[in-house]
Amino acid sequence: MTTTATATKQFMTTDQLLKDWQGHRNLTRRVIEAFPEKELFEFSVGGMRPFAKLAVELISIAGPALKGIVEGNMEGYNEEGFNPKTKEDILKKWDEETEVINHYFNQISEDRFQETFNLFGQYEFPVYENVLYFIDNEIHHRGQGYVYLRALGIEPPFFWERF
Repeated sequence: MTTTATATKQFMTTDQLLKDWQGHRNLTRRVIEAFPEKELFEFSVGGMRPFAKLAVELISIAGPALKGIVEGNMEGYNEEGFNPKTKEDILKKWDEETEVINHYFNQISEDRFQETFNLFGQYEFPVYENVLYFIDNEIHHRGQGYVYLRALGIEPPFFWERF
C-alpha cells in the first residue's frame, strides 16, 4: 500500500484579501468623491437611501466589526454615532476607518478566520464569512452608487480601477 501526502494549496493569503478589500474601498471612496455635495445626501432612486447613508452604513460596519472580532466584543450594530454634514466629513471618516481596518485586520490570525464569531451579537458565522460579507455589502452598495451617478448624468469611475 502506498500513501501520497497531499498539501493544501492556499488560494489567497490574508494579506492578499486585505489588499483586495482595500482596493474595493479605494474605488468606493472615488464613487463618494464623484457625487456633487447636495446629491450625495439627497438623491435616490426608487426609494433607496441616498449614497451618503449607504456610505455611513459601510463606515459603521467594517472597522467596528473587526475591532469587535479582535477584542471579542459582540456589541450591537450602531450607525447613530456618525452623522456627517458634508462630503468631506464622509471622506475623512472613510480614511480614518481604512486605518482602523488595517490595524484590526492584521491582528486576526489565520486560525481565527475559521472560528465562529457572533458579530454584533446577532450574526454567528465564521470570521472569514463576516469579512466576505463586509466586502460583498460594499460592492452591493457601490453598485447603487453607480446607478445614482449614471442617473445624474455623471460617469462613475471604472469598476476595474481599484488601486
